[in-house]
Amino acid sequence: MSGAAKKNVILKNFRDSFFPWQGEPIKEFFEKLKGQIKPDLIFTHFREDLHQDHRVLSDLTWNTFRDHLILEYEIPKYDADLAAPNVYVPLAPDVLQRKVDLLLEHFPSQRGKHWFTEDLFRSLARVRGMEANSPTRFAEAFRCRKLVLAG
Repeated sequence: MSGAAKKNVILKNFRDSFFPWQGEPIKEFFEKLKGQIKPDLIFTHFREDLHQDHRVLSDLTWNTFRDHLILEYEIPKYDADLAAPNVYVPLAPDVLQRKVDLLLEHFPSQRGKHWFTEDLFRSLARVRGMEANSPTRFAEAFRCRKLVLAG
């Protein structure tokens, strides 16, 4: 976030894999957050993600930030729940490499999983780049459920 104009990182410690049963305190946190920030763009999990925690966060994002631009990102995993994206952002090779390096560095809980590898992330970016006919051959893909164009 070194290039961000403004930054404020808030970390909470909710019990992993139990978000559906912790809905009330998580919802209260989202409501408090809504009063503190006015984001231009929000990234959240794909709404149909099969991981229970991811679904809860996506649902609360949509419930809380109804008038915002929200892009849902995809996470490759065992559930085979990757969606058909409808928003693509071409990635330069050096940007893709930086993304992969950061994923591998900052998700230590996933490092021991045999699928959490550089080639998986690069392969998905290559597939999305092919779908988008990206001039760089690579792309990041998102699902956008609502986009309002103001004139």
